Amino acid sequence: MDCYLGIDIGSISTKGVIIDDRRRIVARTYLWTEGNPADAARRVVADLGSQVDRNAVRVGAVGTTGSARRLVGAMCGATVVKNEITAHAVGTTFLHPDVRTILEIGGQDSKIICVENGIAVDYAMNTLCAAGTGAFLSSQAHRLGVEVEEFGSIALTSKKPANIAARCTVFAESDLVHKIQVGYAREDIIAGLCRAVATNYLNNVGKGKQIVAPVVFQGGVSKNAGVVRAFEDELGMDVIVDADGHLMGAFGVALLAAEAAPRITSAGDASGNAGAQAEAFDFDALRSFEFATREVECQKCANRCEIICVFRNGVIIDSWGNRCEQGAVKTETYAKAPSSSLLP
Repeated sequence: MDCYLGIDIGSISTKGVIIDDRRRIVARTYLWTEGNPADAARRVVADLGSQVDRNAVRVGAVGTTGSARRLVGAMCGATVVKNEITAHAVGTTFLHPDVRTILEIGGQDSKIICVENGIAVDYAMNTLCAAGTGAFLSSQAHRLGVEVEEFGSIALTSKKPANIAARCTVFAESDLVHKIQVGYAREDIIAGLCRAVATNYLNNVGKGKQIVAPVVFQGGVSKNAGVVRAFEDELGMDVIVDADGHLMGAFGVALLAAEAAPRITSAGDASGNAGAQAEAFDFDALRSFEFATREVECQKCANRCEIICVFRNGVIIDSWGNRCEQGAVKTETYAKAPSSSLLP
């Protein structure tokens, strides 16, 4: 069975899926990045590989997205490397062709995507402040002595959510401490935090955007029923949350990899070899290689670009960051020259 792998590498979590030739998810995983995207990619690939019969599955292409997409894409030999906006839009419109608004809140950032006729026409992102994100909720849960996974169910029991200012993490924590000290019920404080996440998102990320139904809510925070309810109350409309909504970036880039994958040809390749096809992805390959990154300052022009170089067992396999051709590392010379001679 031909399958396709998608990996979404975020600052907090790393997600991965394998889809079959009918675009159904046959393996899925979600784990913490822990500040090491290379190791997280290894663990994701190993986990996905353990969920499928490798003798019956052939992964014909890999796609990567997220903050470390270039690094992990180089490690995995990805066919497709796309930004999160594209990946989320592709995955969501595949499942919900009529979607008009996509809300996404992750561990440290959030985004909104406006869709018309299945095409993303506008978007906005918040990457400068963690207020109202998954990391914000996790820190407040720790302060309250509650598991963040319990937030949603506890929030739904509240009859009068506390009014908590969440425009800034520092102010929110100060307000939270005050509410605790004056005796607010825990469920009211938690419900207030969930409502604050929704209002903060709409007033910042969603500011100036026309939010039209159907609305789909994604990201790890979409698993919080309290935040979902808060969005529905604020917007006055239903909000759709898929079971795999937290994996939508990985799913979307897996779909893109499937579309870009080389196909088996009956007539053969250019050399006349019948049944030519691209080499299948090797689940065990990442374990046998040592990957490292190095930052190099190019001094060939006034730009002085900071170029990120990725090494596999000491050999350069990819680089990016150059703003002109003088800082480019030519791939065709990888096997012909020492890595040191390829650096700008």
